[in-house]
Amino acid sequence: MPHGIWLGGIYLKEEGGYELVLRALYHYKKRLRNIRRSPEIKDAPMFAQLVEGEAMKTYPMIDKVISKIGEGLQDPQILQSLQSDVPLIEKSLNCYEADIKKLGSNSFYAELISDKDLASSDLQSIRSALKRIADVAC
Repeated sequence: MPHGIWLGGIYLKEEGGYELVLRALYHYKKRLRNIRRSPEIKDAPMFAQLVEGEAMKTYPMIDKVISKIGEGLQDPQILQSLQSDVPLIEKSLNCYEADIKKLGSNSFYAELISDKDLASSDLQSIRSALKRIADVAC
């Protein structure tokens, strides 16, 4: 990332973006826990093993980002350290968006997303969040 002010920190704290990002991170954790049941890979056992292995490497990183966000709401310095976690936050938001869009296609997605109304309203905000999280002012 270029040096400068990470505008994603401002989005997270001052604009309430942390709520959407936390929902996406919790969703991503749930998705990773259930990766073996995913319609995309359930019929490909060898591929499923590889994907599951990668999921288990990523899973503990999500808890660290969630903790940083919680601590960062009290301490802006910690929030700025999240800049290095932008790729994981982006993956979480993209996964959440994709799964919201697939809600009607398979019961797997309906089980992952319990609050359909909230998810629908989040769908409108995800693209904006992705842009805001990646922004750096020089």
